[in-house]
Amino acid sequence: MRFRHFDNLRVFNIVAEHGSFSSAAEELHLTKGAVSHQIRQLEAELEFDLFKRLPRGISLTPKGQELLGATQTAFGGLEKKIEDLRQSNSRTLTIGVTTYFASRWLSPRLMDFMRAHPDIRLRVQPMIDLHNLKAEGVDLAIRWGSGNWSDVEIEKLFTCPAWPCGDANAVNQVRDLGVEAAFEQFTLLRDRQDSTAWSQWFKVAGLPYLGQADTLIIPDPNVRVQAVIDGQGVALNDMLVDADIKAGTLHRLSDTELSDFGYYLAYPSDAMSNPDVVAFADWLKHMA
Repeated sequence: MRFRHFDNLRVFNIVAEHGSFSSAAEELHLTKGAVSHQIRQLEAELEFDLFKRLPRGISLTPKGQELLGATQTAFGGLEKKIEDLRQSNSRTLTIGVTTYFASRWLSPRLMDFMRAHPDIRLRVQPMIDLHNLKAEGVDLAIRWGSGNWSDVEIEKLFTCPAWPCGDANAVNQVRDLGVEAAFEQFTLLRDRQDSTAWSQWFKVAGLPYLGQADTLIIPDPNVRVQAVIDGQGVALNDMLVDADIKAGTLHRLSDTELSDFGYYLAYPSDAMSNPDVVAFADWLKHMA
């Protein structure tokens, strides 16, 4: 005969642990009478007594003691399995990226990773400062530059040379004045005060760099692109603005480029001990 009242076994387990119908009733938010009824129902189906009813309380019968050992093992195993499944379902991998890279390269490709790894919950965290990854809870970041960083482990994702771009007026200035004279007049947009990208570009271009005072710091690269479109200055960009170039809202101002610039995987030294980080890093390198 199949056993039916598994819900009553849980009630039995709680009563036995408390050694009291009243205390068990409080935990279960039931009346003492309801708890007592479920235990009697369980005993009727089992065809043996679980508790001795004493003048002052209850105690387990020998068979009740044996059943308690079995239910504690069974419920303990179930609770552990449920917790393991919860942990599995809630595995979250946090990726730090700029909004520029996320919208122009990563986002169109992400569904491929999600289909291949449905067990990994991905959190794409837009960031401007990608230099304090552990404090931000970031497992893996994607940085733009020449890869000359010592605070994290670095792997090149793909080369993506940087070159100056501007609006239509900037193009006319280069044509009318020449590159050197035009760049002496341009407001140079950069991501932070200590950035050396522009000085590197001037050196490669063979132009004097006097540390132009006319600069505008815009940390967010997408905002920086819009500032160029709005005529606020010129910036160093890469092939991820190709759609803007084709649309005519941005223009490349010189063939000179920083050929060693590109996108790099950046991660704490212990990150690759997490198989989810390895899976995402391998996927990124495959997509690149």
